[in-house]
Amino acid sequence: MKHHDVIVIGGGQAGLAIGYLLAQQGRNFTILEAADAPAAAWRGRWDSLRLFTPVRHDSLPGLAFPGDPDRYPTRDEVVAYLTDYARRFELPVEYGSRVRAVRRAGDGYLVELDGRTERADQVVVATGPFQVPRVPALADRLDSRVLQLRSTEYRAPESIPAGPVLVVGGGNTGFQIAEELAGLREVHLSIGSRQLPLPQRILGRDLFTFLIASGLMGKTTDSRIGRRMRDRESLIGSSPRAARRGGIHLHGRTADADGAIVRFEDGTSVEPTGVIWATGFALDHSWIDAPVFAADGGLVHRRGVTESPGLYFLGLPWQHTRGSALLGWVKDDAEYLAQEIARRIATRGASPGIVAAS
Repeated sequence: MKHHDVIVIGGGQAGLAIGYLLAQQGRNFTILEAADAPAAAWRGRWDSLRLFTPVRHDSLPGLAFPGDPDRYPTRDEVVAYLTDYARRFELPVEYGSRVRAVRRAGDGYLVELDGRTERADQVVVATGPFQVPRVPALADRLDSRVLQLRSTEYRAPESIPAGPVLVVGGGNTGFQIAEELAGLREVHLSIGSRQLPLPQRILGRDLFTFLIASGLMGKTTDSRIGRRMRDRESLIGSSPRAARRGGIHLHGRTADADGAIVRFEDGTSVEPTGVIWATGFALDHSWIDAPVFAADGGLVHRRGVTESPGLYFLGLPWQHTRGSALLGWVKDDAEYLAQEIARRIATRGASPGIVAAS
């Protein structure tokens, strides 16, 4: 059984960021990644996706994101950047290594994979926010002739059959997919809860220039304004008004489905040939056997540090600030946890550690 000081679980942007920092500390570590290739979460998004943060705000520690600082990178450019990042710094990512369980064992942890178990003094869970797509139960009542795709399965308009298309979900993903499809076919967009629309650029400057200057990006989850912001996401560069002008038919929350008909709470209905569920994601930490959960099943932590000694989380939405799960801001929490790891090692007089990703 291999023994590591630290195992970080998740080889995406969060796992790579803390991997770089541990390498800078001279730690002996490994990164366990469930997928067979780098940047798996980004590879699973639609072809035309662009970040709503410009290049100047998209860098991980140690390597600037290439290109014009005011340009908005594509999905493929993010994949290339993360792939180059792992290769350039020779980070020890083990692909095809899905973690099945993490269990508290003595003063450390057992990390179980298919066919083997490894031991670690400390573990960082960096599996990211895009884990289990949420799809409402009413999807099962749709006729099998209606093509249904989760947002992670949608790639391009050509993958949707001819006829009306319904996109369910009023967040950034739902609006962006609906806007792409609107130029080619009849598109309906179901919005369950209204989000605050914000322009991508203000007076010729990117929105995040103002969010940073105003201090809003640095507001913490336990601040008064942070508590208000974390429960309400923002639409960036999209709005219901602009969607209507673009020919998108807007509806209220999806209420029911019967055969090929989908009905909405506003009394309208549509008979689509395809439905794209852009209804968000749920976190799945059911494979973790450690005292880090509240009675309702929610994760209990403070900036990723849990009550279970040596067990940490990284890359969660609103882990500490609005940017905790964003490419260009995850480094802030990674630096904090790297310091915690170093402090614990120094306190215990342990040797350098290891990080793993799943």
